[in-house]
Amino acid sequence: MSGKADAAAAGSGGGVLDPLLDRNTVRKFFIKRKDSDAGDTGRALEELRSSLHNELCTSEGAKRQQQRFCGPVVAMTFNFIVAVGIILTNKSVMGQIGFNFPIFLTLIHYCTAWVLMAIFKALSLLPVSPPSKTTPFSSLFALGAVMSFATGLANASLKHNSVGFYQMAKIAVTPTIVLAEFILFKKRISLEKVLALVVVSLGVAVATVTDLEFNLYGFCIAVIWIIPSAINKILWSNLQQQSNWTALALMWKTTPITIFFLLPLMPLLDPPGVLSFNWDLRNSSAILISALLGFLLQWSGALALGATSATSHVVLGQFKTCVILLGGYVFFHSDPGSASICGAVTALCGMSVYTSLNLKEPVEKSKKRPPKQALPVSTKSLGEQASEPDVHNPANIA
Repeated sequence: MSGKADAAAAGSGGGVLDPLLDRNTVRKFFIKRKDSDAGDTGRALEELRSSLHNELCTSEGAKRQQQRFCGPVVAMTFNFIVAVGIILTNKSVMGQIGFNFPIFLTLIHYCTAWVLMAIFKALSLLPVSPPSKTTPFSSLFALGAVMSFATGLANASLKHNSVGFYQMAKIAVTPTIVLAEFILFKKRISLEKVLALVVVSLGVAVATVTDLEFNLYGFCIAVIWIIPSAINKILWSNLQQQSNWTALALMWKTTPITIFFLLPLMPLLDPPGVLSFNWDLRNSSAILISALLGFLLQWSGALALGATSATSHVVLGQFKTCVILLGGYVFFHSDPGSASICGAVTALCGMSVYTSLNLKEPVEKSKKRPPKQALPVSTKSLGEQASEPDVHNPANIA
């Protein structure tokens, strides 16, 4: 009897372990495990691909990348360095080389920029543009046209006016921007900022306006230039901040329009003789360097306008003027006069106050914003919820 019982016990024990030791069962278990791991890996890869697509292949992602890597400080520093470099280069091109065709030089700048962006486009390095329905073509056409007139008339104003009168016209751009933003977008600025801008304008006027020779033709060009210059900066800033445009994507769309309008301006504002210019290797290399710096200047200016505002970009331009004036006095022992030095220092103090106010503004807005609070739940509503039967509970249905 005991032998039969042991055999039965052994048989029953083997019956319990048989399903666990069966090869087919073990194989199915591992196959299911592998399928589950493969499914998790596939979902993770799909989420990664979707995230990379949103960051690299959409206008919103490209805009976030630009804001992440090129904030206000980086953009304005980049623009300042390139602006100083192109000022020195263009002085060499127009002075030592004698290339006295400013509109044609501007046209070369924009054509070079368009060729470089076409190469970026072919290599899939150009940021994606927002959908066409978000920004009407009229806005892009207006920006391209205004940009050509702002650049061309600025060079013509410098040619037909004294340096002092040209600087006065540049100073007048600041109140024009403030007035235009108020009329177009109902944008207001604080009294402290207005006072700081007044100090900056007066300081730059004292520092740079040394001669005010009046020329009726030059005066008309300078007055006409002020309006497109202000609107150009406002459009660049607003399209980037409100329509998810990046600087390069907006340049790609507007540069052909700018080239189209620069072509008829060239025979009107440039002197004849561009074809008889000596296009040797030295002169062509200098003009090509100027064109490359022109592309970087346009790009850095668009980045600065997208990261800050039109008014801040004008203040940056006045800051460059004062730094160049003081730098020549400190490092090259030039003597602009005590009044110019005092004016430049005053302008820099006003710029410091204006920058400080701009930095404090977001902090004050975040402090004034009330914290989000959860909606209060009354005792009555809780009681009503408790008294209502739960239709999902089978016991209540019964």
